[in-house]
Amino acid sequence: MRSLIQALVFITLLVLPSWAVKLKSSSSSRGRYIVLLNKDAAPDYFSKMTSKITHSWSTVNGFAGYFDQEELDQLASSPLVKHIERDGIAYAQSLSPRTDAPWGLARINTRGRLMNPDPSALNYTYVYDSSAGAGTDIYVVAKLKFCYRGVFLEHKEFSGRARWGATFGGYTNADGNGHGTHIAGSAAGTRFGVAKGADIIAVKVLSDQGSGSVTDIVSGIDFVISSHHASGRPSVILLAIGGGPSVALDDAVITAINAGIPVSVSAGASASDVSNFSPQRVQAAFVIGASTTSDSVASFSNIGSGIDMFAPGQSIVSAWIGSTSVSTLV
Repeated sequence: MRSLIQALVFITLLVLPSWAVKLKSSSSSRGRYIVLLNKDAAPDYFSKMTSKITHSWSTVNGFAGYFDQEELDQLASSPLVKHIERDGIAYAQSLSPRTDAPWGLARINTRGRLMNPDPSALNYTYVYDSSAGAGTDIYVVAKLKFCYRGVFLEHKEFSGRARWGATFGGYTNADGNGHGTHIAGSAAGTRFGVAKGADIIAVKVLSDQGSGSVTDIVSGIDFVISSHHASGRPSVILLAIGGGPSVALDDAVITAINAGIPVSVSAGASASDVSNFSPQRVQAAFVIGASTTSDSVASFSNIGSGIDMFAPGQSIVSAWIGSTSVSTLV
């Protein structure tokens, strides 16, 4: 079994802090506001407000200044004005380093290849944004092996952030071969994971032997979309599954993406072109092929123009089943 989900660096893009403050028409306080103009509007039209304007830009069509409510109403009613927002405060994002990371995290953290990395060593440096994906839900849709009775959901890698979402196909919510736990650890484990503060939600759609129906997989994705709408939280789907072409499965993935849920799909391990598989052939999905410690394409990895990126997917250390602290190299 090979885990191909080590490189989910794009998860962190979902949790960048937002600082913009929306204009409230009922506000009566005087403050600084940013006014953006339509493409062909001339800032000179608002010259009568010059005494109120503190900043005017040559390339960004707009200005900033201190305006009272009456002035804001006048600006808002102008057809030349595209957007108004109250000035806000942005902060530099702090970075958090870990010096006990596996080689895969170090590799996605640097531009160049690592020189002769030791797959079993846990002494590499991984620097990440301190928010670490907090507030984001990662739905792992795979042959999940979390134990419903809490043994593996309580793995110390998840720090209480993992929970069971749903099971489709009549399978038991029980431990199996560790595939889902390994993926979840690579995605959001406190030591092994990319987004160390994200929540993990297990969605089991395959048997412990690794097979299941397209109907159950579509049901799992449908569950994720409904849960995403209900929670209102940023969400990501990790799909560590694949099979022959299926319009139904492709459409389910596209529906999730259109709902604002990025979908990351492991390329597969058939050494074939991803265009022959679903949901890997979905262009809007983020398809990840497997690379080795030497930056070469893993011999088993699927290939083709449908691959968005290659990332560490062989000899990966992550969480495993059996106890709350066990890990393994896969």
